[in-house]
Amino acid sequence: MPEWICGCCGRWRVSLELIRGRYRYRLVHRYRPDQGGGANVIGEVVSVAELEELLRRYAPVSLADLHEAA
Repeated sequence: MPEWICGCCGRWRVSLELIRGRYRYRLVHRYRPDQGGGANVIGEVVSVAELEELLRRYAPVSLADLHEAA
């Protein structure tokens, strides 16, 4: 599935996943290895407008800060 990461630190990630028959955007925050690693799912939404609102509410990045992961 496609995945986008933030250009500043790479810890904020958005993926498009098929969950229970619907495509959803999933926002994930990954912790640095010195903080124990791991990931925290912030939320799942079904539209780009909802994703933009989720980013505005919980992340210090916007849609413009994300680029496709290699």
